[in-house]
Amino acid sequence: MKRGKKYQEAAKKVDATKLYSIEEVSKLVKETSTVKFDATVEASFNLNVDPKAADQQVRGTLVLPHGNGKTKKVLAITDKVEEAKEAGADFVGGKEMIEKILKENWFEFDVIVATPNMMGEIGKAARTLGPKGLMPNPKTGTVSMDIAKAIKDIKAGKVEYRVDKEANMHVSIARVSFDDKKIADNLKALCEALIKARPASVKGTYIKNAVLHTTMGPAIHFTFEGR
Repeated sequence: MKRGKKYQEAAKKVDATKLYSIEEVSKLVKETSTVKFDATVEASFNLNVDPKAADQQVRGTLVLPHGNGKTKKVLAITDKVEEAKEAGADFVGGKEMIEKILKENWFEFDVIVATPNMMGEIGKAARTLGPKGLMPNPKTGTVSMDIAKAIKDIKAGKVEYRVDKEANMHVSIARVSFDDKKIADNLKALCEALIKARPASVKGTYIKNAVLHTTMGPAIHFTFEGR
């Protein structure tokens, strides 16, 4: 692949043979951004797991210490309307919101949170919401009796991490405008979460590869304890 001049200049700052520390990579990633806008900082991993095995599904959520710089629009489907509004939900309603999605192809939101008693109604739209990754799920904290906490966590920078069918994982953790300490704090939190999520059946090296990069920027390999 032919790379542009800006990318080539940024890549010269990276030692491809070195595994940087979290502190080092968090500083260097800011210096290797090649675009004028406030680029996303993303951590990518290749795991030594078999995604097809039920006991090796690595998936979870965490609230990043400093958020990831992205503001998500939340649709709350619940009968706790006032509670959801006070918590900061952008859209709130009951089954009429499901009808709006199905009849109007309405998707002006990024995530759905719901109370358990509404899941029967939401299930009617599973074929529409599922492929878009929008189905609420107790495992990701988007189905909860404490609807206010679910909403506040998302607004505070809650992210989901999930291994794909190729055993890779990509998580947006910050923006280039973040100072390097905040990037490091967020990256540490994600790495600690991944270590805790290690399947018991995995032997040997768990995380085979870990890189940090910006939108259109070069990948910077890094290491951390427990991988």
